Amino acid sequence: MKTLLSVLAIAVTLFVTVGCASKNTHGTGPYLPQDTTKYTIENTENFVLMDQAAQYSITCTGLQQRTTADGRLEIVANVKNREARRVQVQISCVFKDAQRFSTGDETPWQTLILGENATEAVRFTATNLNSKTYTIRVRQAR
Repeated sequence: MKTLLSVLAIAVTLFVTVGCASKNTHGTGPYLPQDTTKYTIENTENFVLMDQAAQYSITCTGLQQRTTADGRLEIVANVKNREARRVQVQISCVFKDAQRFSTGDETPWQTLILGENATEAVRFTATNLNSKTYTIRVRQAR
C-alpha cells in the first residue's frame, strides 16, 4: 500500500510539474505577430466590402484610374447590385501613397442606392498630389 501511495504521489508531482512547464508561454519571447488576410485586405486591395451584407449584395465590375490635368488621382468604380431587390449601401475612398499608407485624404461616406441588378459608376478624386493608390470601401447603409 505504501508503495502504491509513493508511486501515486510521484506521478501526481510529475504531472503537475510537466503541466505547469508546458503552460509557461509568457517568458520566452519574442514572438511574431499573428496575422490573417482577413485583417490586411484593406491594406492590399483596391475594393473592399466591409461587412457580410455588403459582401452578399455588392460586387465591383471594374475600376478605372487616371490622373487629372493638375496631377491628382481620379478613380471610377463600377459598383453592381447582385440582388433582385433594391439595396442601399455607403461608399468611401481612402487615397494612399505609393507604399499604401494613407495620405490623410479620405472621402466621407456617401449613400448609394442601387436598383435590382443595377450597376452605377462612382467617381472619387484625390485632393492632393501625394495619392498614388487607393482603397474603395463599401458597407451596408447605417
